Amino acid sequence: MTQDWLRRGLRFLLFVILGFVGLSVLLVLVFRVVPVFGSMVMLERKVESWVSGEPITIQQQWRPWPSLSDNAKLAVIASEDQRFPMHYGFDFNQLQKALNAWFHGDSLRGASTISQQTAKNLFLWTGRNWIRKGLEAWFTVLIELLWPKERILEVYLNIVEWDSGVFGLEAAAQHYFGVSAGRLSVVQASRLAAILPNPREWSASRPSAYIQQRSQWIRQQMRQLGGNAYLERL
Repeated sequence: MTQDWLRRGLRFLLFVILGFVGLSVLLVLVFRVVPVFGSMVMLERKVESWVSGEPITIQQQWRPWPSLSDNAKLAVIASEDQRFPMHYGFDFNQLQKALNAWFHGDSLRGASTISQQTAKNLFLWTGRNWIRKGLEAWFTVLIELLWPKERILEVYLNIVEWDSGVFGLEAAAQHYFGVSAGRLSVVQASRLAAILPNPREWSASRPSAYIQQRSQWIRQQMRQLGGNAYLERL
């Protein structure tokens, strides 16, 4: 009897795993071509507002690749993931540098790639635990296998959070500067990229001295990468 229950349990577990794999692959294939008008992080923010009793309006408008500022594309790469065109979802060089700095007494800094952040924002919840990190790795592998780099960055720019309730480049450009996502200047784009590590606390339109310094560094990195011609490598 015990062995029979064990076989049934293993069979059910295998069914669940295969179902999850099939569903996740299907979702990633669908989002390769379908505009993304929502994400798990947007849903999480909405649920948080319901629980807290503080209403929040989610602002997000999908804009296809040609309608997104090249300045913003390059600024985000320069700020978040300069090896984005070269790696396959995980930048082990940056991870090693982060670990080395940690071993020498510095705080542990993030080494997530744009691919990892896209997977996390689109399919998962915020927070830090091993289950979420494992799922993040799985979805990162899937989008790297099934999407071109251009699509990964396009989705990321359309769903990433830039302020409380403000998601995606179009909403952020309107929110901070009153322009469309395709008309962002180099300075505006660098300021938006500069606040990504803490978008609900920092402002692109009223930058602190730190954000001004960080955005200046990002513009320097953009020039060192070769300007917008770097995007041809995607």
